[in-house]
Amino acid sequence: MPALTLAPAQPATTPRPLPLPAGGHADFFERIQAYNREVGRCSRCLFDVNTPHISFDDAGVCNYCHTCDQLEADHPTGKEGELILEKQIDEIKKAGKGKDYDLVVGVSGGCDSSWLIVKAKEWGLRPLAAHFDNTWNTTTATRNIHTVLEKLNVDLYTHVVDNEEFNDITRAFIKAGVIDIETPTDIALATTLYQACAKHKIKYQFEGHSFRTEGIGPLGWFYIDGKYVDSVVRQYGNYRQHRFKTFPNLTFARFMKYVVVDRVKKIRPLYWMDYHKEDAKQTLADEYGWEWYGGHHLENRFTTFLHSYYAPRRFGLDTRVVGYSALTRSGQMQRDEGIRLLTEPFHFDDEIVGIVKTRLGFSDEEFEETLRAPRAHWRDFKTYKPRFERLRPMFRIMAQMQLVPMSFYLKYTSKDGI
Repeated sequence: MPALTLAPAQPATTPRPLPLPAGGHADFFERIQAYNREVGRCSRCLFDVNTPHISFDDAGVCNYCHTCDQLEADHPTGKEGELILEKQIDEIKKAGKGKDYDLVVGVSGGCDSSWLIVKAKEWGLRPLAAHFDNTWNTTTATRNIHTVLEKLNVDLYTHVVDNEEFNDITRAFIKAGVIDIETPTDIALATTLYQACAKHKIKYQFEGHSFRTEGIGPLGWFYIDGKYVDSVVRQYGNYRQHRFKTFPNLTFARFMKYVVVDRVKKIRPLYWMDYHKEDAKQTLADEYGWEWYGGHHLENRFTTFLHSYYAPRRFGLDTRVVGYSALTRSGQMQRDEGIRLLTEPFHFDDEIVGIVKTRLGFSDEEFEETLRAPRAHWRDFKTYKPRFERLRPMFRIMAQMQLVPMSFYLKYTSKDGI
């Protein structure tokens, strides 16, 4: 498979520009609502003129849409996709012979990961579910995990971080003024999956991402790596007190051990499937007792806080546009419907803000001061990004071998990709 690049597009037809809503204000929703009504957008999806690294062709179609078209061409569904998946499943079964499990599947209680567990069992695989508990799970998500796994007789590997330690890490990211406050969870989940593989000598992971339903996150919104976590916590947290005693950070050495020495492969089956999320939700509910939790990213209270309050209020950013754009491109949602949904209120419970302040030790005054303080960027901290860039040729080969996601290669090894 040829390596993907962010498809270039000549900026011949540029939609109407409009400044991003100013961050830090209590009336953030009204500001974002007005912005979503007026801003110029791609003529095909919902990405607007302020999306990082966006450009438009003569028809007003953005380069992210063209990249998704390339992904579509490289990942056929239907019969051809079935044959590709069958070959991969045979390889997974072969690698799992003599072991307790064939592969690891990360679970959150959400739709995509729950659906992958169901499909893995249907394909005759022996999955081990793995979950990083950041202590912010909703009751619905926790119940979904256990209900689905019990009905399918699937074992669960869980890493539970110390509550106070993770509170300090999370508080540090908020105090740092960056948008990437979910980076510690994302890093810890990746490490947890690798740890499960290492413990049981498993060579494959299933990831539940689908570019057709979740989309491509705009290059430049969020950044993730273990050195970034370390740098933020050393500067704004109490690193000397806990030294990541229970937090499973992913250092570069550990990362290389898992992908180069252990050669754990990451497979995204949904790329090859005619996957319709609404159909999956209905099947999960009818046959497995699974419950919907209200929206994408809302199965975890802190993730809800990020996408429905922190990102829009602190940065004027409405991340719902990514998922709605994906559904629009794949024909699962009409573009006008997506625009209408962007003007609706966020799925949010005001109690979550109180929970965040209480758990992380913010007074009302300190919390407001923090939200109005100058914002920072991941480039203000130490990261592995320069190293990823220097090793770009190696990571291209690794992406082609499915040792790292192609999205990692595209975003993290490019000098101007983020």
